[in-house]
Amino acid sequence: MLVDLSRLQFATTTLYHYLFVPLTLGIAPFVAILETLSWRTGNPIYRRLVRFFGSLLIINFAMGIVTGIVQEFQFGMNWSVFSRHVGDIFGAPLAMEGLLAFFLESTFLGLWLFGRDRLPRGIHVACIWLFTLGTWLSAYFIIVANSWMQHPVGYVLDPETGLPVLNDIGAVLSQPFVLLAYAHTVLGALVAASVFVFAVAAYHLKRRQHLPEMRWAWRAAIAMGLIAASGQLVVGDALGVVVTDVQPMKIAAGEALWETAGPCAGLAIIAIPDQEARENIWEWDVPCLLSILATNSVDGVVQGANELQGEYEQAYGPGDYTPNVWIAFYSFRLMIGFGLVGAAWMLVAWWRTRKGRLPSGRIFWAISIWIVITPWLGNMFGWIFTENGRQPWVVYGQLTTQDAVSQISPTFLFVSLPIFFLLYGAFAIVEFLLMRRYAIAGPPDDDQPMAGEPSRPLPQLVA
Repeated sequence: MLVDLSRLQFATTTLYHYLFVPLTLGIAPFVAILETLSWRTGNPIYRRLVRFFGSLLIINFAMGIVTGIVQEFQFGMNWSVFSRHVGDIFGAPLAMEGLLAFFLESTFLGLWLFGRDRLPRGIHVACIWLFTLGTWLSAYFIIVANSWMQHPVGYVLDPETGLPVLNDIGAVLSQPFVLLAYAHTVLGALVAASVFVFAVAAYHLKRRQHLPEMRWAWRAAIAMGLIAASGQLVVGDALGVVVTDVQPMKIAAGEALWETAGPCAGLAIIAIPDQEARENIWEWDVPCLLSILATNSVDGVVQGANELQGEYEQAYGPGDYTPNVWIAFYSFRLMIGFGLVGAAWMLVAWWRTRKGRLPSGRIFWAISIWIVITPWLGNMFGWIFTENGRQPWVVYGQLTTQDAVSQISPTFLFVSLPIFFLLYGAFAIVEFLLMRRYAIAGPPDDDQPMAGEPSRPLPQLVA
């Protein structure tokens, strides 16, 4: 019960925090591009779009900071054994995240927000780009830590304590798992932000409001979203090959593959797994597709969960080393499905509006607005697959989830869980109301402040 409650609390707070991360990662470069275009062209359309989407960026970033702080405390409270185990490894990347990335974010967001019309124009534009760099660096260092949990490298075991000790920071920072997982995360964020901008623009275009600004935002969102989605297909395929190599059990669970298959292993589109019997009750598969996707060869062989279970028992001792196949199998497919739906609808929207005419059908605009939820669902299910597929390990091959938890009272978790639910529910309401208010209001007039921007003039910072 203690492990289950601790996992539930961490999963709830982490997934909630990740509601805000993709939008910040994806919309920050969008605002930076708009700010640059405004500077270089002097076009008032770009200036109004900067203030509009900049307000939404600030609200979302602030909520992400608030919800992210809780994550740090949970490591000490609920996962103290894990913290001791990874402390020497995580110290360097998380210190870089805090000292470099977060300071870039906080410092240059403040300068960008309060320095408008007070800093030289070029410096002011550089501030939003440095803020964007900070957000992307922050994501990178977090992915570095998570990737080490998925595939530990660059360490030796201390002969006295048995704990991993960092001996190659370069390997930790640059292993293929890190680079591909980071690219996968950033591209997913760009898709999410594109669909968000697309949906906001659709709301105003449906009502024929702010047409010059929203037409530009609509076209830019479609372009950015389709490019990012195309890149995601390539990166996701490459990441799948790496995961097959370093975490074969995750792939076996994600494909509901119980027995080793290949050459020409089929990929199950739908399956009904039976975890206890360690077989599928029913499945519908496409011949050879799993071999192609997992190994880049039609002749590739993919290990099944039953064979891997035997290997892991020999390597690590008795135990169940197979993750929940139902969760792994369907979260993987929901990640792909929701990710493709948003991109596919933007392609439809591009085709419908390619000649510059706005459709009049209510269904078209309703879908264009509500499609906004799909990339967030895709991102959520992607992380569920990533973390569930690693079970029963919290650090792959080293530390199980069962052994990583703190010995705290279940009563503490029973009390803190509803508090977190209520607190985060309140945050969700505040976020929704603020984002809805500013999104519906549309681009502000040139003399209106952004969200968080001072309404009274401040002295010029640089002469």
